[in-house]
Amino acid sequence: MNIASLPHDHAIAVGSDQIDFMGHVNNAHYLSWVQEAVLSHWRHIAPPDAVAAHLWVALKHEITYRRPAFLDDQVIATVILEKVQGARAFYETVIKRGEDVLAEVKSSWCCIDAETLRPARLASEVVARFFPAEKI
Repeated sequence: MNIASLPHDHAIAVGSDQIDFMGHVNNAHYLSWVQEAVLSHWRHIAPPDAVAAHLWVALKHEITYRRPAFLDDQVIATVILEKVQGARAFYETVIKRGEDVLAEVKSSWCCIDAETLRPARLASEVVARFFPAEKI
């Protein structure tokens, strides 16, 4: 079983198109933030050939909303890959404004072969890049 990977921070820009009738970011935008952050993590660590050969599809998100985000807030999504199991990856993403936690998200993703569009296991060398402190 893998230990959690090193955290990956992804900056998020809050735009006026994300603000709802209550004056804060609509909750639906948090899903796109998580997707941006997870894919940024993948592109940041995986080798270019693996990035080109694989796509990611979200299977499940469990979001706990803590505080609202507002226009022009400086928001950071910190992504931690908890484990890779077969073609699945399990992530925890914490979305913060400064020290304030805005949302906590547990999500699972399926790795897809970019050509066949079928689930694909990642090579152990690719997975090892995400868990540098552990031998796989």
